[in-house]
Amino acid sequence: MIIITRPDISDDELDHIRERIESAGLHTHLSRGEHRTIIGCIGDETRLQEIPLRSIPGVESVLPVLKPYKRASREFSVDRTVVRVGERASIGGQAITVIAGPCSVENRDMLQETAVAVRDAGATILRGGAFKPRSSPYSFQGLGAEALKLLVEVRTATGLPVVTEVLDTRDVDLVAEHADMLQVGARNMQNFALLAELGRAKRPILLKRGMSATIVELLMAAEYIMANGNSDIVLCERGIRTFERATRNTLDVSAIPVLQRETHLPVIVDPSHAGGDASLVAPLAFAGIAAGADGLIIEVHPDPESALSDGDQSLAPPAFVSLMDRLSAFAAAAGRTMTTASAGAPA
Repeated sequence: MIIITRPDISDDELDHIRERIESAGLHTHLSRGEHRTIIGCIGDETRLQEIPLRSIPGVESVLPVLKPYKRASREFSVDRTVVRVGERASIGGQAITVIAGPCSVENRDMLQETAVAVRDAGATILRGGAFKPRSSPYSFQGLGAEALKLLVEVRTATGLPVVTEVLDTRDVDLVAEHADMLQVGARNMQNFALLAELGRAKRPILLKRGMSATIVELLMAAEYIMANGNSDIVLCERGIRTFERATRNTLDVSAIPVLQRETHLPVIVDPSHAGGDASLVAPLAFAGIAAGADGLIIEVHPDPESALSDGDQSLAPPAFVSLMDRLSAFAAAAGRTMTTASAGAPA
């Protein structure tokens, strides 16, 4: 349940409300807005039945949260969450954020070239896979720890914070030491041991929707992370598995406004994995922004033909520049603006 306070509540009254709830064995979560504060009550709510909550000074109303996801629900937060990534970037709020970079970190020169290209085109976060979950055990699996070091080097050189995927609970600390944001891929969305470990990590999480997951299952995966202490989560719609074979996956455009209604967490779209074809990335990106997405994550490679993974869906830098040039009009039509790399970032 949630408790909505009166606008003029004092700090002492707020502390008293929390003490009464916590004395019953529940935990509390505060979300402060300009005019209201919401107190989330987490635990066995039957223990609150004997407490006259509405009569406690400072309480305006008490509302149940009927959804299975509590912390992730829209009702649990006064304002929509804005997730900070590194020192310069954020996801959520009025501006559209673009994350871009190669599917896999292949070598230093390729990563550096791509990072400069996407930064100059307007991307504010660099993506690059260090550990790669591949359908075939014979495909390129990434450079691992070496790739993490290269990401750090390129972050220093370009000023772009980096996001990369973590596959194993044993690697969480290692990846968190190097990356600004940790990604949970579609195959790991319901790896609950990994989600719990990421809840204890002090890094924002990019949580991709599983290829056969429902919206509720995605939000429950986010709830696992939040229940273990980490509320800095960005949700990603990356296409789901259907009977259609014209695309790699089917972009669930309807999921975007549904998620914006159901949760306070930011929502971004991955048009690269949804379409699986470079020619589809731009139209799917436009559709995602028109539907209300807070950002995009796009695969870019300086030479897609020679890419070690996902070359078919990767944009060459000129195509990415073209996409970014056209994206502003769709953002404006949706009542949004575009973020750009911070002025003064390293050349």
